[in-house]
Amino acid sequence: MERYHPSEVYELFVRHMNTPSGVAERLRANPRVAVDNGVCATATLVQVHSARKHGVLLEAVAALSDHGVCVRKGYISSDDGRWFMDVFHVTDAGGRKVADADALHARLETSLLSAADGAALPPHPAAGAGPSSSSSSHTLLELVGADRPGLLSEVFAVLHDLRCGIVDARAWTHGGRVAALVFVRDEETGAPIDDAARVRRVESRLRHVLRGGARGARTVLAAGAVNLDRRLHQLLNEDAGEEDGRDGQAAAEPPTTTAVAVQDWGERGYSVVTVSCRDRPRLLFDVVCTLTDLDYVVYHGTFDTDGDHARQEFYIRRLDGRPISSAGERRRVIRCLQAAIERRASEGVRLELRISDRRGLLAYVTRVFRENSLSVTHAEITTRGEMAMNVFHVTDVAGRPADPKTIDEVIQRIGTESLRVDEERWPRLCSTEGDAGRGGGGAGFFSLGSLVKKNLFNLGLIRSCS
Repeated sequence: MERYHPSEVYELFVRHMNTPSGVAERLRANPRVAVDNGVCATATLVQVHSARKHGVLLEAVAALSDHGVCVRKGYISSDDGRWFMDVFHVTDAGGRKVADADALHARLETSLLSAADGAALPPHPAAGAGPSSSSSSHTLLELVGADRPGLLSEVFAVLHDLRCGIVDARAWTHGGRVAALVFVRDEETGAPIDDAARVRRVESRLRHVLRGGARGARTVLAAGAVNLDRRLHQLLNEDAGEEDGRDGQAAAEPPTTTAVAVQDWGERGYSVVTVSCRDRPRLLFDVVCTLTDLDYVVYHGTFDTDGDHARQEFYIRRLDGRPISSAGERRRVIRCLQAAIERRASEGVRLELRISDRRGLLAYVTRVFRENSLSVTHAEITTRGEMAMNVFHVTDVAGRPADPKTIDEVIQRIGTESLRVDEERWPRLCSTEGDAGRGGGGAGFFSLGSLVKKNLFNLGLIRSCS
């Protein structure tokens, strides 16, 4: 397994800036991946060196996220054409080095080889593979609409009434809107629901519940695995765009604590995107996913954490090679990034349900929530064999923290052996403080200005690195 010390990264960058075309072709067919626990004292070092292809960076970041590791710092560099090199410092959820380094290496290598063969993360449900997904033996329902207390309970009640068994589901709410992906099958046979008349009946009932007209619900017979997180981002971004178009002006955004800025670096033809917010799991995925789906290419970037704070910087261009060119485009990028970051920041008490699956289970559980004036802000529904393993984030109907007495009553009603509270699964684990200046951590680890501009200056591509 290849091993690079952080002090060698700059020299690697310069050496590979002039990668021969033959080497670039070999990287296209066989990306290089290295996962090393021996370099850094506090984290596992992950390096990816691959030929450039739109979406490959997202594939690498998604593989890290799907493996459950936290990206604490790192950088992205490329020669603006043929190849890119990524370096990530990662830990497990407890802030320790990754114990199963070989498994992480295998996951990354498999994902990147799939991307090289043209099977990168699917932009839409009908193709590809990715994390957080369900198999092609189920029917996928895509739901979008205005959020309201008890909505998820109504959706699950309708599906139960129509004899649709729920296998997996994911639901997010943000800014008064909700998007959900629900994998269903026939309750009697376990087969996909593909009868045209029945599909129309399911869609009609759900649209009535969502009050969303023709857009509120649609059925997709998934021909492969679906990256649920990416698709939810897409649905909510598309929904926000439609909201803008209805009255010709941007929809009002909820208050934000996420700072996103877009600036120009005209000398090199880049737009520079800077993100500053609280650190959390999958943050890097959400940002890279959004930029990718907005058809931007990341050429260079850095990401770092300090305590529970994260800062990311990316040099980007559009797919056609041009930077962001208008104030409207700049506002759209800022709005989409802020929304992508904040819609995953789950609000409310986290409730974990582990119970033997049965017909009508979700309709019953969410009805109990509704009857106790609890609103579901996020939901993750998973079925493995005969077991249902579900996660709900709940608040009161006004969006305030739920009353502990109410939570206790709900647990007593559903079952103390099945439902439990997990107040905070990720208590500031992904950004352990105190790395700056430690051996192996790389003090001040590569700000974008010092890395990218210095590289370009030394290669004679710009006149000054100041």
